[in-house]
Amino acid sequence: MIVRPAAAILFALLPAAAGAQDAPSPMLSPASAFAEADGAALFANVCQACHMPAGQGAAGAGHYPALAKNANLETGAYPVYVVVHGLKGMPPVGKMMTDDQVAAVVNYLRTHFGNAYADPVTAKDVADARN
Repeated sequence: MIVRPAAAILFALLPAAAGAQDAPSPMLSPASAFAEADGAALFANVCQACHMPAGQGAAGAGHYPALAKNANLETGAYPVYVVVHGLKGMPPVGKMMTDDQVAAVVNYLRTHFGNAYADPVTAKDVADARN
């Protein structure tokens, strides 16, 4: 039997295509909002991939500033603005959060990782920053 190159490629792909039908489809988020309610969960599922688990930041394919012992978090309005509107390479992830979620994650950042900024950010502060 003579197998032409294009046919050989097709036959080589057939077993892979047949197996692909058995593989589960990737799960995508069903909506454009995060479901986590508290700051720790939001940080773990949204922020730590770039800013690292201990908030130490990272450099490589991009620059992800440290959140640990970060004096820029002293004024609550600054991290609220960054989460809601984004900054440089950080996307505006706050657009996928409620005002309460943004306040929760910002308050978590401001009271963890060596940060001790006790004056809490409120959902109203976040609503004001969105305007």
